[in-house]
Amino acid sequence: MNHPNPRRRRWRAAVLATVTLAAAGVVTTIGVTGASAATIDTNAWYQLVSRHSGKAIDVCGQSTADQACIQQWARANQANQQFQFVSSGSGYYRLKARHSGKVVDLWEWNTADGAEYRQWPDTNGTNQQFQVLDTDSGYVKLINRHSGKALDVWEWSTADGGRISQFTDTNGWNQHWQLVNVGGGTSTPPPSGTWPTPTGQVAVNGTIQVPASGLDGGMRRYCCIGDGSQEESQDPMFQLAPGATLSNVIIGAPAGDGVHCSGSCTLRNVWWEDVGEDAATFRGTGSPTFLVDGGGARSASDKVFQHNGAGTLTIQNFQATNFGTFYRSCGNCSTQTRRNVVIRNVTLTRPGNTVAGINVNYGDTARFTSITIVNDSSRAMVICRKYNGNNSGDEPTQVGTGADSTNCFYSSSDLTYR
Repeated sequence: MNHPNPRRRRWRAAVLATVTLAAAGVVTTIGVTGASAATIDTNAWYQLVSRHSGKAIDVCGQSTADQACIQQWARANQANQQFQFVSSGSGYYRLKARHSGKVVDLWEWNTADGAEYRQWPDTNGTNQQFQVLDTDSGYVKLINRHSGKALDVWEWSTADGGRISQFTDTNGWNQHWQLVNVGGGTSTPPPSGTWPTPTGQVAVNGTIQVPASGLDGGMRRYCCIGDGSQEESQDPMFQLAPGATLSNVIIGAPAGDGVHCSGSCTLRNVWWEDVGEDAATFRGTGSPTFLVDGGGARSASDKVFQHNGAGTLTIQNFQATNFGTFYRSCGNCSTQTRRNVVIRNVTLTRPGNTVAGINVNYGDTARFTSITIVNDSSRAMVICRKYNGNNSGDEPTQVGTGADSTNCFYSSSDLTYR
């Protein structure tokens, strides 16, 4: 399709988007540790996160082949979204993909607006070199040395699979990138299926109170509390105040009752070596929002995530193995309410019984995308298990399983078995 005067159209879109966001008071904060042009560490690995979409630059399909496309995708704990800045001298860098060792390449040396990027062996050509220019608020622009044009999310896409192209520098947010040093600058998250190595040890003698300002554990191992049983009266290892973020923590065993959130909270890059009772419990009234981004959990004989309060929990870029139920909306809490869960880009390895259990009689919803299930050739793991919950303390009644149009949202294309 021909688009008349695309430069004018895209510039107007950039201005309108900026004005709209400013008027709404929107502030976008992504990741844990950013870098500017002056602070790039050529020994580190970075995710390049779009200011416009919040998604990361990604080598399509984790391909290691020459000519593999470059796209944006929801942030994940995987090496095809991690890049090293390799110096070419004079302030220019190549972007080397961690999984393939190949670099981001302006395909066929094209200088036109809309030209695509692919991965290619490192030739140190000027079409593989970028100048890093600071913008504001921790974001940079990446200007290709060959064409002089900016790395750009094409047509302001917010979708997974949106194309990464070049375009004349408009200073639009779809040309702004946050350089997120993976692991918060203290460690590098391991590839999917492996687990991080602690950078140190912290002895825990009682519940750690995490204030609203948050706690970054620097990938140290916190241990231990409780007796490792399924007793629900155990104290949590971490108690988060409303609005708090707990990041870059390895929780050793026994872990007591894991992490408790008393209101909206974020758990980023948190790992449970042995869950014990529950990995995390989410509470709060009104419309709290909870986010679990990155990390993993092992050996949850009952539940990984327990949702007792109201609101919406999003779980993304996570891995778990050997569990009973990955997510459960409380089936018999004394105060019941509608709860929502969004589960995306997670890898779940059997043994595992259920991905999500929800209460349909209270209007719960569960949405699933990019779910990978490992070691389940018989398709035995239930994706969405439906209950009628109660507030009497009795065991809830199971009333069905599977996708539908009111409570459990997914299709076969959202599931990958390997």
